[in-house]
Amino acid sequence: MGGARGGLQGYITNRYFEAANQLASKKARRRIVAYVESYDDIYFWRTVLSSFEDDRRYFEVMLPSHQRLERGKKSVLMNFVGKNVGPDMIACVDADYDYLLQGATTQSRRVTESSYVFHTYAYSIENMQCYAPSLHEVCVSVTLNDHRIFDFQDFLTQYSEAIFPLFVWSVWAYRTGNYNRFTMTDFARVIDLGGFNVFDPLPSLAHLRSKVGRKVKQLQQEFPDAKADYLSTKDSVRQLGVVPQTTYLYIQGHHLFDNVVVPILNKVCNRLRMERQEEICHTAVHHEQRRNEMSCYEHSLQDIRQMLKKNTGYKQSEQYRRIQQDVERYLTTERKSPET
Repeated sequence: MGGARGGLQGYITNRYFEAANQLASKKARRRIVAYVESYDDIYFWRTVLSSFEDDRRYFEVMLPSHQRLERGKKSVLMNFVGKNVGPDMIACVDADYDYLLQGATTQSRRVTESSYVFHTYAYSIENMQCYAPSLHEVCVSVTLNDHRIFDFQDFLTQYSEAIFPLFVWSVWAYRTGNYNRFTMTDFARVIDLGGFNVFDPLPSLAHLRSKVGRKVKQLQQEFPDAKADYLSTKDSVRQLGVVPQTTYLYIQGHHLFDNVVVPILNKVCNRLRMERQEEICHTAVHHEQRRNEMSCYEHSLQDIRQMLKKNTGYKQSEQYRRIQQDVERYLTTERKSPET
């Protein structure tokens, strides 16, 4: 009953937006409502959609319900798919594994097949925020120190290559219904870095490869007849754009954000802060100047998590370009529609 009520609500809401646009002055800009999963998603999708606004249209990004404060992917998709979306209302969600499952489940079909549902291609917005080539800029924005003491891109490339074989097993498990025997939590536990030294990351990577190798061997023994399906899954995810060097973009976003990238950023930024503070102490000519300069610097520092959440370096990524292409295709189709 809840889903039916939600679907009816979505249907009525969409008709309301269509009617409002039809009643508006012909010179008024068309309003397109974009429903998203959570508060954090609003900023991300506003960044995506703002470049498509002009004198004919604008987007309003919001959660699916103001009355019941509903959030989450299921809330968006239950209320705003199929007949409940249209030219004036779209859904914008994290891809999760739904993109990689390619229609193997009902939800995957909703995400990948609807013309009015847009997804991140990467697992989630957190993965996009952790886009490796942009992480040095995050450090600079946090510490105001442009010294490159850690190669984020090289590290996340090696991290991705190390976990790729087990990642394929994870996708295989969800495609074949074996996810209860190898859960996403199991996968996240294996690919956790544990202790990490910014100046010597190789031991952590070696330990990670060892853990992944042991788990892969265990899965091969547990599923001795899965080799052909595994290789097929491997080829399939590669065709979808997942290569060993970028696997980090497709693993669980919260794990990447909280357990991999933020801990590394904390270590790197702490070191960069210390460098800047030591420089101030060394160059100040007297105590008062040192105190004032140190106070000025410390008041300029930013919070790592907040700066990472506002990071838009992902605009250079292939995943972002694919989202833009989908939005452009949708708007082009709508322009050609006799109703628009």
